[in-house]
Amino acid sequence: MNAPALNKDIANAVPAGVYAETVTAVQHYTDRLFRFRMTRPAEFRFRSGEFAMIGLMIDGKPLYRAYSVASPAWDDELEFFSIKVPDGPLTSHLQNLKVGDTVLMRKKPTGTLVNDALVPGKRLYMFSTGTGIAPFASLIRDPETYEKFDDVILCHTCREVSELKYGFDLIDEIRNHEFLAEVVGDKLKHYATVTREDYPFKGRITDLMRSGKLYSDLGVPPLDVAVDRGMICGSAAMLKETKQILIDAGLNEGSNNKPGEFVIERAFVD
Repeated sequence: MNAPALNKDIANAVPAGVYAETVTAVQHYTDRLFRFRMTRPAEFRFRSGEFAMIGLMIDGKPLYRAYSVASPAWDDELEFFSIKVPDGPLTSHLQNLKVGDTVLMRKKPTGTLVNDALVPGKRLYMFSTGTGIAPFASLIRDPETYEKFDDVILCHTCREVSELKYGFDLIDEIRNHEFLAEVVGDKLKHYATVTREDYPFKGRITDLMRSGKLYSDLGVPPLDVAVDRGMICGSAAMLKETKQILIDAGLNEGSNNKPGEFVIERAFVD
């Protein structure tokens, strides 16, 4: 398979109804994880937490995958956080992006991990594994999230400590941001755990929920349908298991058409 075509080569090959945007920054976190930022079309509108179909020209044809937009709705650029899959149809090429390269994006964003899909509550849990943190990277940087919830708890579980860095970078960005720092205040809590290395917080998030350690570590009561809301994004197994825990606690799954106490994102990359 040939490498993605360069900017000058795809200028005339971009399909109708598709944006062709320019990469402005690339950061590699590990040999498995990286993020990139690109220009944002002036007319592109999305709700924080939604995903878009992004892609590259491969062998003269566009190849797309669903990626959560990691930047908030107010950002002038678009950010994405991705895994690297050596033989992935798209990520095997996407991981080689450099500043100035072109990324394609379809014009209609969608998704269920949005504030509108939840009924009002007090405390919002964001349960994520790996790159599942991406939609929450958008939501925790959106002032609307803090208008709707008194407490926002970002839970992020990875295999190794190095894979948590993106999440910690997000928190640092918020704490040092000129207006987000004031908006967020002490409403945001970050609960990061790993499964394969020694770390102060170790274990699968579902195990920590069942044992009660998650709640004792955070100093909050167990899940209560009257006040708690949830969003879930991760592997298929993690989605299923976490969903069942929330259902057992009395929470009901919501959607854009019928808001509920928790929502799930089922769109994946490679």
